Amino acid sequence: MFLRLFLALFFATLLTAPAFSHFPGPPKRTEAGRKVVKTNVPDFTLTDQDGRSFRFANLRGKVVLVTFIFTTCPDLCPLLTAKLTHIQQQLEAEKQTGYFLLSITTDPDTDKPVVLKSYGGSYRADLRSWAFLTGDKKNLSKVWDAFGVKVKRLSNGQIQHTGLTTLIDRDGMQRINYYGDTWQEKEVLKDIAMLAAGGSTDSPP
Repeated sequence: MFLRLFLALFFATLLTAPAFSHFPGPPKRTEAGRKVVKTNVPDFTLTDQDGRSFRFANLRGKVVLVTFIFTTCPDLCPLLTAKLTHIQQQLEAEKQTGYFLLSITTDPDTDKPVVLKSYGGSYRADLRSWAFLTGDKKNLSKVWDAFGVKVKRLSNGQIQHTGLTTLIDRDGMQRINYYGDTWQEKEVLKDIAMLAAGGSTDSPP
């Protein structure tokens, strides 16, 4: 009886576990996986969902929320993209303008501009303040490295990458990292407002 119960639970776990598509982040500072950092982000130029050149330095003066995704991701990326959708909707409802969202692909072989535009549209992303970026692997690798994102293609074709969402201040400094998908949207909204007002992140909430 015990063996049958154990096997049933074991196989149920296998069936319900999400596909692993991300490296674990560093030890969590809080339950939400929030970590205060202060790292300069070098300028970079990638290609947006409309096939246009997109330069990061042009976002100076805005608070920028960045996440890393790939469009065929079965688990983490859809959750993160949905969270960014909710954050954007809330910021628009509050008539906030000093922000921008970036979703940077970890699978440039698949995620061409037209694919990213369709993906963003499926989440009702407002592309006036949210860009989905791709590029050649050489340039993207530099961007991943700058943000501390590890990317690896597995033997089954899936992409394994660091589950990072990060907040950049108005001066282009990486200030707050959120790992995985357990962080709360309201916490990020609070951090965006704090950085937009010129506040400090020296102490976690």
